[in-house]
Amino acid sequence: MAEPETVSGLILAWPWLLVLLPLPWLLRRWMTPARQSDQQALRVPWFSQVEGASTGWVRRPWIAVLATLAWIVLCVAAARPQWVGEMEQLPVSGRDLLLAVDISGSMDTQDMVLEHTPVNRLAVVKKVAGEFIKGRRGDRVGLVLFGSRAYLQTPLTFDTETTAILLEESEIGLAGRETAIGDAIGLAVKRLRDDAAAERVLILLTDGANTSGEVQPMQATEFAAREGLTIYTVGVGADEMMVRDFFGSRVVNPSADLDEETLRAIADRTGGAYFRARDAQALAEIYQRLDELEPVASDQETVRPVDELFHWPLAGALVMALLAGLVSLWPSLRPAFSPRASRPAGRGRFRSEAETA
Repeated sequence: MAEPETVSGLILAWPWLLVLLPLPWLLRRWMTPARQSDQQALRVPWFSQVEGASTGWVRRPWIAVLATLAWIVLCVAAARPQWVGEMEQLPVSGRDLLLAVDISGSMDTQDMVLEHTPVNRLAVVKKVAGEFIKGRRGDRVGLVLFGSRAYLQTPLTFDTETTAILLEESEIGLAGRETAIGDAIGLAVKRLRDDAAAERVLILLTDGANTSGEVQPMQATEFAAREGLTIYTVGVGADEMMVRDFFGSRVVNPSADLDEETLRAIADRTGGAYFRARDAQALAEIYQRLDELEPVASDQETVRPVDELFHWPLAGALVMALLAGLVSLWPSLRPAFSPRASRPAGRGRFRSEAETA
C-alpha cells in the first residue's frame, strides 16, 4: 500500500488538542468560585502585601492579555507543530550481501597471526570481515552465524556499523560446536527469497566440513541455484602448524578437515567462486576481490525530514506566564525598588538627629 503523501510546510501533528483553547473561559463561566475560609493552614508574614496585588487580576488588561496569550501558545505547543520538508531519496546504489560466518569449535584453532600475535581463526575473521562490512556504505548487509545450527544475527540492513559490532560480539560455540553448512545456506535462501534485488549474494566462510544440520550442503545449494542466489565460499585455516607433544615438536595440517571439494562445488553450482584463506593477509585480499562485485539495483527509499517545533511556543508560554506574574506582583514589589526604600535607615536617622541638634 502506498504511503499517503504529506504536504510540505508547517503542520500540527495533534491538531485535535486545540479544542482545549476555550477551557479557561468555560471553567470561569460555569464553575462556582471556591469558598474562602478564615482558617489559615500556613502563616505567611508577607501575605498581606501579595493579597491586594492579586485581587481582581482580570480587571487589569495587561495581565489578562498575557495570561490569554500564554494559554493559547501552550495549546499550540501541545498540538506539536512540525516543519515537514520535501521528499528526499536516500543514496542507495549498492548490493544486497549476506555473510554466513562459521563459529563452530574448530574456529578456536590458533593457526593465524594478527599484528605479530598468534590468534584463533575467528579473531582474524572478525578483524577482516568487520572492516569489509563497515566499508559497504550504501549496501544492505546481513549476518548469519552457524555452528551445529544456523541463525540470523542481523537481517539485511544499511546499518553496517551495527552489523560489524554484532559480528565482533559473536563467540565460538554460541551456536554449537559442530558445523551445519547446509542449514546456513538454507537459512540464507529463506531470507533472500523475497528480496527484490536483481542479484543476491551469499558469502559463506567456514574452516571445516558439514557435520550437523537438517539439510545437506548440496541439497541447499540446489535450492539456492533455483532462487538465483550466488554463493561465494571461503575456506579458512593454515596448511601447516607447529605443535608440541611428548616427543617434541612436529608439523601438522590444522585444515585437514576442510572440505574444499564441497565448497568449490557449492560456488560452481551457483555461479560464484571459491577462495582459500591461509592467513590474515590472504583473507583480506579475498575480501578485496569480493568488494569488486558488480553493484545491483535496489529499491529507492525516500524520506521526508520532520523537525519538531513545539519547544518554541512552549518557551514563549513560559516567558508570558513569568511576565504576567511580574506585572501582577509589581505593585507590591515597587516600594522595594524605589529610591527612598533603598536609602539606608541608619544614615537618615543620623542626619535627622544632627539637624535637630
